[in-house]
Amino acid sequence: MRVIDTSNAEHYRWGDACDGWHLVKQTGLSVIEERVPPGGSEVRHAHARARQFFYVLAGELAIEVDGVTHRVTAGQGLDIAPTQAHQVCNRGDIDARFLVVSQPPSHNDRIPAPHTESC
Repeated sequence: MRVIDTSNAEHYRWGDACDGWHLVKQTGLSVIEERVPPGGSEVRHAHARARQFFYVLAGELAIEVDGVTHRVTAGQGLDIAPTQAHQVCNRGDIDARFLVVSQPPSHNDRIPAPHTESC
């Protein structure tokens, strides 16, 4: 057991300029801190098994879920059920930092979803 933060967690890059840090990486649970710069987004997708909770730490996110875009600001979160198509975008002018809690972990659980003009 150790105290973990972005300085000592397993780091990965995704998209053009986004970062992720595995804070908890277990068989049944994943907690990732992510950073998305202004204008950044992920590819729209769903998960077959994973339920995800996005909790914004700084900045704000536009999270499109099944065609509805939610504005989520620091101190707010959004729960996304398995099979719900979604996309996260940073429409703000500062980096968005947020936690993604997935149960079970969402890696290798993606289902492609059609692109929308939400982000």
